Amino acid sequence: MSVLYENPHDGNFILSEDDEGRLSRDNIAIASGAGVLLPGTVLGKISASGKFVPSPLAATDGSEVAAAILVGRVDAANADAHAVGVMRHAEVNRFGLLYDHTVDDDAKKSAKWDQLRAAGIVVR
Repeated sequence: MSVLYENPHDGNFILSEDDEGRLSRDNIAIASGAGVLLPGTVLGKISASGKFVPSPLAATDGSEVAAAILVGRVDAANADAHAVGVMRHAEVNRFGLLYDHTVDDDAKKSAKWDQLRAAGIVVR
């Protein structure tokens, strides 16, 4: 018997947010070259461009600070992509979050959760 895998659904990681998501979410740009990103990807903002990428453990462009979580799948492999991000006033399920490949253990994930908490996103 074959095993089937299901990709994350849009917003599946959200436990609660402000009424109707109007305060919690913003339209954002995902930087070209970020690749195909799935819902729940933890994002950092590049200071110079204002665009988002998966938040790495260490960088010097501002993206090392987790600042948002991607709501829906986007393809930014070859061009910037428009997306929606949870930016503030939300509670999310830690088991629904995805990370940059450099965030590969519980201590590093916990550091990202602290950064999200500073932005007003509580990780449970």
